[in-house]
Amino acid sequence: MARVVVEVMPKAEILDPQGQAIVGALGRLGFPGVSEVRQGKRFELDVDDSVEDAELEKIAEALLCNTVIEDWKVVRL
Repeated sequence: MARVVVEVMPKAEILDPQGQAIVGALGRLGFPGVSEVRQGKRFELDVDDSVEDAELEKIAEALLCNTVIEDWKVVRL
């Protein structure tokens, strides 16, 4: 059994309104100096050792992210 993490983030050219809202809130809460936040998603999967990287990539692209506006990467822990 292996633990795999799929990290999904908006592509650099895509506006991130949630991240912008967090930056504004940080300033109002007295945390100056943060100029940008990008909010993403993290998925943790427990998979059999037989699951290949190519299959994990298919899972990420088919279900976990929107490849038009998001980038992703698979990390085996």
